[in-house]
Amino acid sequence: MKQNGLVRFTGLLLICLFAVVAYPKPAHAQQTPAYAGLDTLQLRTIFAEPFLPGVRPGLSGFSPIGNHVHFSWNDSSYAATSQYRVDLSGSLVERVDDDLTHVANSAVSPNRQLIAYTKDRSLFVAGLDGSAPRAVFSARGVGGRPHWSADSRSLAFTNAGDVWTIHIENGEVAQHTSRAGSAPGFFIRGWAAGDSVIVVQQTDTSHYREVFFPEYVPEFVLPGGSRRGQPKVTLSAVNLRDNEITQIYEAESYILNTAVSPGGRYFVYDVTDHDMKERTIVSYDFGVEGGASTTIHQETTEGWIYSPLLRLAFAPEGDMLFFTSEQSGFSHIYVSRGNGSRLSQITSGDFEVDWVDWIGVNTLAFSSTQQDPGLRNLYTVNINTRNRTRLTRTPAFRWGWQVSPDQRYIAYLKTSWNKPAEIHLIDIRRPDDEVQLTQTVPERFNEISWQVPDYYRIPNRDNELISMDVLKPHNFDPTQKYPVVVFVHGAGSLQNVFQGWSRSYPREYMFHQLLNRSGYVVVEVDFRHSTGYGRKFREDVTNWMGKFELNDVIDGLDYLDETYGYLDLDRVGIYGGSYGGFMALYAVTHAPERFHAAAALRAVTNWRNYYHANPGYTRPRLGTPEENPEHYDRSSPITYADSLTRPVIILHGLIDDNVGFQDAAQYINVLIESGNTNFDMMMYPAERHAYQNPEAWHDQYLRIYNFFERHIRQAE
Repeated sequence: MKQNGLVRFTGLLLICLFAVVAYPKPAHAQQTPAYAGLDTLQLRTIFAEPFLPGVRPGLSGFSPIGNHVHFSWNDSSYAATSQYRVDLSGSLVERVDDDLTHVANSAVSPNRQLIAYTKDRSLFVAGLDGSAPRAVFSARGVGGRPHWSADSRSLAFTNAGDVWTIHIENGEVAQHTSRAGSAPGFFIRGWAAGDSVIVVQQTDTSHYREVFFPEYVPEFVLPGGSRRGQPKVTLSAVNLRDNEITQIYEAESYILNTAVSPGGRYFVYDVTDHDMKERTIVSYDFGVEGGASTTIHQETTEGWIYSPLLRLAFAPEGDMLFFTSEQSGFSHIYVSRGNGSRLSQITSGDFEVDWVDWIGVNTLAFSSTQQDPGLRNLYTVNINTRNRTRLTRTPAFRWGWQVSPDQRYIAYLKTSWNKPAEIHLIDIRRPDDEVQLTQTVPERFNEISWQVPDYYRIPNRDNELISMDVLKPHNFDPTQKYPVVVFVHGAGSLQNVFQGWSRSYPREYMFHQLLNRSGYVVVEVDFRHSTGYGRKFREDVTNWMGKFELNDVIDGLDYLDETYGYLDLDRVGIYGGSYGGFMALYAVTHAPERFHAAAALRAVTNWRNYYHANPGYTRPRLGTPEENPEHYDRSSPITYADSLTRPVIILHGLIDDNVGFQDAAQYINVLIESGNTNFDMMMYPAERHAYQNPEAWHDQYLRIYNFFERHIRQAE
């Protein structure tokens, strides 16, 4: 994105701009009002159960009939969730039992008469509403999701890793594969070729390496072994007449998507290599004798293929296919026939399409960042006329889209400034109103007048626009200078600066408001590597993680200092978890003149360790340690730990099986061997990467708060 200038949104005043325009400093940015209730906010209440903002509903989808939306939730604001459903008016919310949960997650027959699901080692068939359930097959190895044949008469399912079918009307059962004991189990991808073939996948992980994450809390130490690596996959067609298996595809790769056309003629598979530099979409035609493969789409990148943005699916009827691709630099929609003909691009521009699905034979619904990267709106587009309609109008961030069985309604999660996400519904035929289906935020949360962040879109030193939000101290005086805490989001590939309540960091966001009460400015930047801003923005960090992210954070701080002047750049702390913890350590070693203390939670300190624990993440970004040692050396904070001059605090779960405690241990060992005593450390013996115990959360952030008080706010 090559644009100059600034777009600034403050508070709830949101101005939709199609060009980036410079604005003078708004008058209301000069003062911060008193925030009712924030004076009662305590560190413990941020992490204690019942949770202050409640539990966000997890959208599961529509019931098979389409008259309810199912979701996970806890109506008492505790961590453990159960299944609930709400009608389409939002007037009736009720908890559902296990049977209804299975119904909601069932496979619906193509003629929409029956559902099928597995439960308690049995395959069940029931009416569309879950009525009259009956077990049609039982065995120790039954599990997973069954698949209906196109004529709605038969079900394919797996039993002990092999493929079986059952005819629903006459009860005839057949086993179609018989794998060797050591061979990978079969995973069903769908029926094809007039219900005469079942397409299956096998994933070979026999070559994986065992990585250990020891557990120390039990009576005896457990090794905590876990096999990690990258798979070899095989796609095959099982002929149900003679059980002959024909191989369609085999490679060391990842399967991103698959789809079977409604008539069963085409099976489309979407694959990328382990380096995630090449992506290929291939159509296998069962209508040709012996089968035939046609490449529909190929794309390559020097960065990495980002699978969460990539989707494909056939239309409800016919053989028209949509897929999304970043080949233009932004994720957009393309369509083609199942044989690859009539390929065309449906959307274009410097914005992301981050979800798309069919809502008719010729119509797609999609969400995009077209209005602003910090917002998500819903649109429809006709693939023939290209006519586009915007369905949502209010400024908000939306995600988790689910289409109803009749393709009339779309359910999703929606958040806006300081309003935690709730499930909403839109009627595609009458899109003027969004119906809020859930009311899950406790009143005690609404009694607090949470500060609204200042939201910025500013150019960095490389003339790319970055997003940033800022929370100011209470009783803010623009003539004063305030100590700064920078929060760095995790995952690397994640978006956390948007116009709503945080999806990933609700605890941290409340903690930031507590820091405001103590006189800190809190800054967050969606640095390069973040999602929602196009391929180049994300991929700039390839082969050197940390460099461009750090530049963007510094550019954000400099913009605030040069434009407004209220930052004390001699007192800047930085903290984050996971990738954010890595960035905190990277910042104080590469820019100690800019960052004066760092708190690193469950941080990657040595990317070689993470390559062994998660090569699917690390290899596309840095290559392999054997072939690209320099990428690992310059990206790993441990490389520079012996020259660390700023205080750090290391906080890590002892049984973390994502970023192993080994990273913390190795980093601390280098500090000790270099004679460094200016660090703090705390381990949490019963916590993994995602902490569960509220007391562990509280202990961790109490230490961070005291650390910043000592090294940032009270620093000379």
